This record gives sequence, structure tokens and C-alpha cells, in this order.
Amino acid sequence: FVLSCQIVPRSYIIMPIYSVLKAMDSSARVKLKPWSLENFEIGRPLGKGKFGNVYLARERQSMFILALKVLFKKQLEKAGVEHQLRREVEIQSHLRHPNILRLYGYFHDASRVYLILEFAPKGQLYSELQRCGRFSEDRSATYIMELADALSYCHSKNVIHRDIKPENLLLGANGELKIADFGWSVHAPSARRSTLCGTLDYLPPEMIEGKPHDQNVDLWSLGVLCYEFLIGQPPFEAKTHEETYRRISRVSAGAKDLVANLLKHNPLHRLPIQGVLTHPWVGGGNGAQTLPPFCGTV
Repeated sequence: FVLSCQIVPRSYIIMPIYSVLKAMDSSARVKLKPWSLENFEIGRPLGKGKFGNVYLARERQSMFILALKVLFKKQLEKAGVEHQLRREVEIQSHLRHPNILRLYGYFHDASRVYLILEFAPKGQLYSELQRCGRFSEDRSATYIMELADALSYCHSKNVIHRDIKPENLLLGANGELKIADFGWSVHAPSARRSTLCGTLDYLPPEMIEGKPHDQNVDLWSLGVLCYEFLIGQPPFEAKTHEETYRRISRVSAGAKDLVANLLKHNPLHRLPIQGVLTHPWVGGGNGAQTLPPFCGTV
């Protein structure tokens, strides 16, 4: 298992965060000692995944708070996902957007790989949705606007996420949405992909049917997510189409129009990502608002 170089030199974590972001552009010119576990104080667990755990951590010299994702090499090798981790690190470490969780760097020892991540204080969006049951239209529109803006940025960099769902979204200090998991993402500047991946409730028809796919798969997932925000459940958990339509009838005409234009069987007929950002329900008053208080205690 080989995963060697780090993304961010050590000295950049000991600066204030605004200096960190500015200085990273010149990181290739600086040779510094690699990170190790000794550089961090480990705090409470933040979450548990298939291949390891995430902990609250603090860099000892700067006292900078971050999240440390610890992955076990044996489990990664057993599942055959080493290449997937390399791709995730390569993609996420180069993305710079306020609604995408930062990956500051990584290091490894004999048995584990450590990812140095931005800390999102308000936790998983999925947990918040579970506490609330469903979100208001204003709040849903704000989240969809933030997510669409992040996906627009990804697509401009030829990155397809392929696994947008509440479990892969976190909430920052101000309640802003952040895409946090790029495990199924791919950099595809020219080719259409044919890998079956992602989560079943959010899989678009072209992937289920084994057809090549492109960035339009993220538009389908955005429509499913919007429906789940408003209703509290993914649309295709209902036993019949009639039940799906009955549930969506509870929301406004604008929300229904957005969902309907994203959940098109033909990917070429889906509303483009810029169309989502300029849709009246998103950009015409519902989105871009101060988020309301959280349902749960954070």
C-alpha cells in the first residue's frame, strides 16, 4: 500500500486559516518535515465509517482545530479500494470552494492512513434531517443553492461527484452546507464513465441501466436530495408512482417544478446546473437567506 507525499506542508497549519489558504498555492516550492501523529492532540470521535473513524483533533504547535480521518490499511486492501482513496485525495485536495470540505493534507504509518480535514462543527446534514423530519422550503432552497454552486464548480474542473446524499454532506459553523466525501468522485475531462457506484436511492437511470454517464448524474441526485429535504424521505422509497406524486403535492409549485426538471429519465433533458442556480424557487427569494435555527441541539 503506497500513499506517500503530503498535500500541505506542516508550517501552513500553524498559521491562521486565512494564511493557510493563501500559502498553499506555493506549497510545491517548500520542503518540510512530513506530518506524523505526534503533531496532533486527538479528541472525541466525530463519526465512524466502513474503513475507520473520524476524530476531533488539534495541531499541537498552532492549536488549530481540525478533523482527523483515520483509515486502516488492511481494511482498505481487503476491500480493494486503495485506488479509490488515492483518487479521492487527489481530487478533494485540489478543490477550493466554501461549500466543499477542505482536505489539508495526509500522512500514513505502518497500519493507517490519516486525512487532515476541515472541521465542520454542526455535523452531518443527515442527522439534522432526521431530527427535523423535513426542512422548510426556504431552508431547502438555500441548501440546494449552496450544493448547486459547489457542483457547478466541480463540473467546471471536470469532476463528477456521483454520490450526493445527506450522509455525505456536513454543516459548517454558520450552518452552511459542505460536500464532505469524494469517495466515488472521478475526474473525467473527456470520457463518459460506465462504473456502477453511488447509493441506490440516488442512482440515476443511466447508471442502473449500465449506460455510460457524465456530470448529469449529479443533477439527478440533486433532484432526489431536494425531494428528500422537502418530504423527509427519498422519492423512490414509495411503493408506487402515485404515492411519490402524492407526497410531492404538499410543496409549492416552484419546488415541484425544480424537482420535476431534475428527475428526467433522459439525462440530456435535465435542468442544467446553471438553470438550478437561476431557477425562481432557488434564486428568486427562497434561496440565499439566513438559515433558521437548527431543529436539534448542536
